[in-house]
Amino acid sequence: MNDNLSALAVTIKAWGRELGFADVRITDVDLAHAEPGLKAWLDAGHHGEMDYMAAHGMKRARPAELVPGTVRVITARMDYLPRDAGDEWRARELKRIQDPSAAVISVYARGRDYHKVLRARLQQLAERIRNEVGDFGYRVFTDSAPVLEEELAGKSGLGWRGKHTLLLTREAGSMFFLGELFTDLPLPVDEPVTAHCGQCRACIDVCPTQAIVGPYRLDARRCISYLTIELKGSIPVELRPLIGNRVYGCDDCQLICPWNKFAQRAVIPDFDARNGLDSASLVELFAWSEDEFNRKLEGSPIRRIGHERWLRNLAVGLGNAAHGAPDSEAIVAALGARADHESALVREHVAWALAQHHKQ
Repeated sequence: MNDNLSALAVTIKAWGRELGFADVRITDVDLAHAEPGLKAWLDAGHHGEMDYMAAHGMKRARPAELVPGTVRVITARMDYLPRDAGDEWRARELKRIQDPSAAVISVYARGRDYHKVLRARLQQLAERIRNEVGDFGYRVFTDSAPVLEEELAGKSGLGWRGKHTLLLTREAGSMFFLGELFTDLPLPVDEPVTAHCGQCRACIDVCPTQAIVGPYRLDARRCISYLTIELKGSIPVELRPLIGNRVYGCDDCQLICPWNKFAQRAVIPDFDARNGLDSASLVELFAWSEDEFNRKLEGSPIRRIGHERWLRNLAVGLGNAAHGAPDSEAIVAALGARADHESALVREHVAWALAQHHKQ
């Protein structure tokens, strides 16, 4: 039976590559080493309004409690850098951040919703396993439910956790998605890899809001990805100037990471940029009606925040554009058109943005 399971593990990894995953590994479910850190992070309130993080408590570190019968986790990574990203993609992204009129959206969010892509392909992987071994217990996850993805991925040997808390690999940096298949099959496990961050702290130093409060410690309440995606209400006034022109997410800690010179292009078209989200201006996106927002971003991860928060984020960027944008009149006109928006949240951020321009 052990020989059969070893052969099955090899086959599963080959199937994973056929399905577009760059790497597939296997680990057991013992994450006891991660529990103290998780508890300290929650106790410090670093999860902010992400109540679901605290609601499940230590279950995040106990896969067998989440899915009874689980003895192994098959972890997988899928590269998401767009297929047409040139060799100078990092320089291009950094240049856009310096353009106050540009709307900067995280690279991962410019194409199709990764949740749907990875979940569908992990489901296909599970079906192939079922065809091989018959019925077996499993459940698929992709950035969903209380799963400590980076810890499982790190333990399985997919990579190591960087100081920015994201997973890193020598072969592909960090520009990839993670997915998991919890299973009751007692497959042989893979060994972890060693960490290779050394003394580097580039990600800590570059963070615009200093959300990385120490190596491997992120205060989500200050993180631009949290502020523009997870936070439902008003963005703290003191943090607004630090957000710059970042509308949805933030890639700074990844762009500065030396390992991302090895980032790999996606092998599927799903993550190619849509609707010009790699080159749009703040004014252009701010003009989208709610219908346009919903239609153009159908199948996009961005749609989850809704049009109201989309306008909130763009208003902050437009306010920050008071410092250096050449088209200030067009920006003020765009903001003025939303000054009486039905949403109090939008009105508040538009008023703040207009105030930045009136200071100039």
